[in-house]
Amino acid sequence: MQRPNIRTVDLSKTTLRELNQELHTLNSSTDGAWEILNARGFHAVAVGVDAPVSIDVRGSVGYYCAGMNKQAAVTVHGSAGPGIAENMMSGSVRITGDASQYAGATGRGGLLVIEGNASSRCGVSMKGIDIVVRGNIGHMSAFMAQSGNLVVLGDAGDALGDSIYEARLFVRGSVKSLGADCIEKEMREEHHTALAALLERAGITDVKTSEFKRYGSARKLYNFNIDNADAY
Repeated sequence: MQRPNIRTVDLSKTTLRELNQELHTLNSSTDGAWEILNARGFHAVAVGVDAPVSIDVRGSVGYYCAGMNKQAAVTVHGSAGPGIAENMMSGSVRITGDASQYAGATGRGGLLVIEGNASSRCGVSMKGIDIVVRGNIGHMSAFMAQSGNLVVLGDAGDALGDSIYEARLFVRGSVKSLGADCIEKEMREEHHTALAALLERAGITDVKTSEFKRYGSARKLYNFNIDNADAY
């Protein structure tokens, strides 16, 4: 029996275009809950939602699910293809499985939680989004990351934080290698406080902030250096 106050959409019966068109009619005064059944790897599920609603997607999704999300709380009960929560503005997106490459790319706000692993370029060019990954992340993650926080409970691949600006990276496991201008930094009390708050928001209570290392910009790429002229 259908639960009250929940709008259920079955993608085996309703087209993806019809679903997204209906979601796009919602606005900031809209509330309520949505349940999307039979996601079946569809691309661009629940893209561009701009309303404070909760959306549960049952099944794995393809490209760009919850892209440009604003205000909504989206949970994917499965794994996600490339570009999950790309350019997210606010709200939250949670993946109970794994995420493919460039998760949270260019995100400007909100919280992305990946309960499994994330592939390469997680958080590429992030601009204010907070990303928490319970598992591992792949190579070139946080490439050109400008602001926001990337928290990784597992390990990080090659070239972490390459050409990073002012984003903060917290890694609990090992880092295979750091990218250009990315260095390990001191974990001060303010960073422990911020990290603890992020973990709490992500629903993670079984780790301590003392288990993490912080990485960020050495700020050596901000200005032209004549000694490096041959590299430009």
